[in-house]
Amino acid sequence: MTTFALVGAGSGLGLATARRFGKAGHSVALLARNADRLDSLAAALDTDGIRARGYTADVLDPVSLIMALKTAADDLGPVEILQYSPVPRTDFMKPVLNTTATDLDAPLAFSVKGAVTSVNAVLPGMRALGRGTLLFVNGGSAVRPHPERAGTSIAFAGESAYAAMLHDALAPENIHAAQLIVPGAIRPDADHSSPAVLAERLYALHIERAGFRHYAEPMPE
Repeated sequence: MTTFALVGAGSGLGLATARRFGKAGHSVALLARNADRLDSLAAALDTDGIRARGYTADVLDPVSLIMALKTAADDLGPVEILQYSPVPRTDFMKPVLNTTATDLDAPLAFSVKGAVTSVNAVLPGMRALGRGTLLFVNGGSAVRPHPERAGTSIAFAGESAYAAMLHDALAPENIHAAQLIVPGAIRPDADHSSPAVLAERLYALHIERAGFRHYAEPMPE
């Protein structure tokens, strides 16, 4: 059995996606900072008959991230699918004219360095399997920068560039990198951006392996 590893586990999109991949037969590794939340999510998945376990990690702490992903692979099986979708902090979203170089340290560590750390931690296992999927979930500012959310816009752009390069570089190894852009809020009642619908989209990206960038819905003008 292989593992679906979710960096940035939460009760909305994260739980829906974990449930979708778990029902497809994968073990589920849930990574987040809050141990109590992880226990609750793992228990919810267990009631659905899904083998799931939580691992505390902070994307701003590379050592904790590497150790969590390594332990998850040892416990549950090699990571075949990695989803990187931690939710940025609100203090990353200062207006561009109020943003200093120091203000970019945490957003870049969160969206770029955390992503690079996570990918490098799971790549050896994917190469040993001969297959893998890397899924990156971002907001609309990844492709259309917003002057009121400068830190996230800059960091998401860096993450997007990294993921796009992975898409090209890893394709010959049967490892597929894809990005899903969610332009608006994720809401249970949304037609295209509800957790359940987005989970199906992410599962389809894993199965269909077509193209790099995908949109949950059209970007507003």
